[in-house]
Amino acid sequence: MTKAMRAVLQALSYGNIEVEAARRLADLKKLDPMRIFGKKLDTEIYNDTYKVPVRLYFPDEKLMTDEKPVTAERAILFFHGGGWTTESVETYDRVCSRMAQSTSRLVISVEYRLAPEHKFPTGFEDCYAVAKAVYGGQVLPGIDPDQITVMGDSAGGNLAAAVCMRARDTGEFSPKRQVLIYPALYNCYTEESPYESVQTNGTGYLLTSVKMEDYVRLYARTVEDRQNPYFAPLLAKDFSQLPDTLILTAEFDPLRDEGEDYGQKLRAAGCRVRVERIRGALHGYFALGIQHLYVQESFRHINRFLSVEQALLDKERAQDQEQP
Repeated sequence: MTKAMRAVLQALSYGNIEVEAARRLADLKKLDPMRIFGKKLDTEIYNDTYKVPVRLYFPDEKLMTDEKPVTAERAILFFHGGGWTTESVETYDRVCSRMAQSTSRLVISVEYRLAPEHKFPTGFEDCYAVAKAVYGGQVLPGIDPDQITVMGDSAGGNLAAAVCMRARDTGEFSPKRQVLIYPALYNCYTEESPYESVQTNGTGYLLTSVKMEDYVRLYARTVEDRQNPYFAPLLAKDFSQLPDTLILTAEFDPLRDEGEDYGQKLRAAGCRVRVERIRGALHGYFALGIQHLYVQESFRHINRFLSVEQALLDKERAQDQEQP
């Protein structure tokens, strides 16, 4: 990284989180001149009495007839990032449109409620309710539950990991795979953090440890929430029987080490895990657009992971058919 680049990053990496200002900045993405006009469908899923907005992105126009979905077998259930307080389905529109095209999968993007107006566990419960509906076949006919991948970036990676963990704990549905992109998985970003990257990458790289601590504070309803494994999945006592997992981390990211530690814990518990560190990348790079080398590298890892998982699934199904 050049001295000039470091100086720019240092100038942009300042201060605490001011929620309304951060939301206004995020909303500028709605004016995206590079918006991808693919086939989409907006719908809603109930979480108790609340209707959670959901947007479906179709990779192939053949899956739509007269603006109505026909069928889709393979899907990605996606939770956006933004520190649990900012961003939306709309600001992630280009990301999810490109994801559908790049993976040849239906993408289901969830508009969960944000903190601080809706603190933990509200957003998490929204995500879980949508996941339960998707796996139960209530969103789109023809989705194979074994072909659904739970995915999220940053705070969305936290929500993806927590949804999969709760699904394992309750047995209400059974995710087979998850993709966590620079996920936030711990509960402390002060000098007390056990992770070196919080100290070495906590200043000067856009996302700072101070901002992360603000996000956690805004998300938590109580002090006790910080000890909940659905709030901070790294605090779980049991990492077994979780989905096959791909974790992507960014080299210059305060969250780097906790994502990689989560991979180690899953592997030690007997789960299939692949961890890839994107060299030279900063937190948030996944939203840069498909033309960016870091994003292209990420989709190579994601598609390779999905291909391997598909091969394993096909093999398991063939073995099941061979059994008398």
